[in-house]
Amino acid sequence: MKTLIVGAGSDLGVHIDGAHLGPIQLLNDLKGFYKGEIISLVQDENILKSRNLSDRRKNEFEIDKFNTTLYKTIVEKCKDEYFPIVVGGDHSIAVASALASVKKNDDIGIIWIDAHTDYNTFESTITGNIHGLPLAAITGYKCQELRYFHDGAIIQPSKCVVVGARSIDEAEKDNIRYAGITVFSTEDIQERGVKAVMDEAFKIAGYRTNGIHVSFDLDVIDHEVAPGVSVPEQDGLSEDDAMTINEEIMKHIDEVVSYDLVEFNPLRDQNRKTEQIAVNLLAQIIKSATTKGKYKKHNY
Repeated sequence: MKTLIVGAGSDLGVHIDGAHLGPIQLLNDLKGFYKGEIISLVQDENILKSRNLSDRRKNEFEIDKFNTTLYKTIVEKCKDEYFPIVVGGDHSIAVASALASVKKNDDIGIIWIDAHTDYNTFESTITGNIHGLPLAAITGYKCQELRYFHDGAIIQPSKCVVVGARSIDEAEKDNIRYAGITVFSTEDIQERGVKAVMDEAFKIAGYRTNGIHVSFDLDVIDHEVAPGVSVPEQDGLSEDDAMTINEEIMKHIDEVVSYDLVEFNPLRDQNRKTEQIAVNLLAQIIKSATTKGKYKKHNY
């Protein structure tokens, strides 16, 4: 299948700078072996980015403008049956990438691999960083302002699975319980194993859907292993765990309709450790996506 890589260079969803540079670095790394189409979108350099911790809607207008362009770009290219791989950028870009996949495929599920559940709303957010709200917006839990550019369905919360969460705000927990999304913590992965958790995640997200959007946040990995992220968290997954998660995604590639890799911040990386992990993850998915359609789909 034809693959399309879209660089989504925005860090407007977080008060920390640097994630907008991640796609530039990673796309440059990929040019050595990736011969498919690449589109690079970068936030306006003239934006006066808000970093005010008391601002609960930091850079909302600018994020919506960037995501509108990203969404329209993906929707238009998907008409030609591309498999989109979106490289962020902070996780707010997933509102555009996931909903563009919904627009193309209609009824889909989502697997959100992240140290955070990103299920805050403008009312519950503590920081005002919009990269903590995208999954709520994608699944239709308030946050309508973040998806005004999308005129199709949303992803049903019952078909949403978070994998690797270990840092959830108290008010956010209430949102999760009310919406009914499934969350597997880092502890669940340690107790049950990556394969068992991912198998269940695919069963939930893939149940009677037309496909699954996967969104992989590098901060799911322990900060000692992958320091190059804007909001690192302790007690995360190992590099082997992250690669195994990706291998499980590859096994189900015929069910996956789109893929994100987000939150690489080269300004915070050490000895390019996070960069190399990100490149390895992307290389796996690119290779696997080219086989999409050759194998029988799983039926749950």
